[in-house]
Amino acid sequence: MRQKFTLITLGVRDFLKALAFYEGLGWKRSEQSQEDYALFPLGGIVLGLYPIEELEKDTTLSRQLTDFSGMTISYNATSEEEVDEVMREAGRLGATIVKPAQKVFWGGYSGYFKDMDGYVFEVAYNPFWQMDDEGNLVL
Repeated sequence: MRQKFTLITLGVRDFLKALAFYEGLGWKRSEQSQEDYALFPLGGIVLGLYPIEELEKDTTLSRQLTDFSGMTISYNATSEEEVDEVMREAGRLGATIVKPAQKVFWGGYSGYFKDMDGYVFEVAYNPFWQMDDEGNLVL
C-alpha cells in the first residue's frame, strides 16, 4: 500500500446541518458531490460527508458512541491569530469547544473542538513546522 490517504468520509447524523457547518467554515463543495454525499477537496486529500446510517450499511458495522475515539483531525494554521479565528468560527457554527486555544507543552499553540457529530478537530500553530505555498505541511 502506498503511504497516502486520498479520502476520509465522516458519517453524519444530520447531513444538511453538517454540510452547513463545513460550508460555514468557508470550505467549497466539489462539483462531484452528490445529493447525499458531499466532497470537499482539501489540497491532496478529500473530506466526504455521508449519512451515518448509510455508512453503517456500507461497512456492515454499527457505530459506537464515545466521548473520544482516540483520533483527531488536525488543521495546521499559519499563526496563533488564525488558530483563534478558526476556533471562534467553529464555535459560532455550533461546534463544542473541547479545549480552548492556548500555549501547549510542545511549544506551539492549539485548541480542540468537536463538530456536531462528535469528530474531534485540533486547530494548531506549530512554529517549528514549515508550510509550503499551498498550505501543505513540509516534513
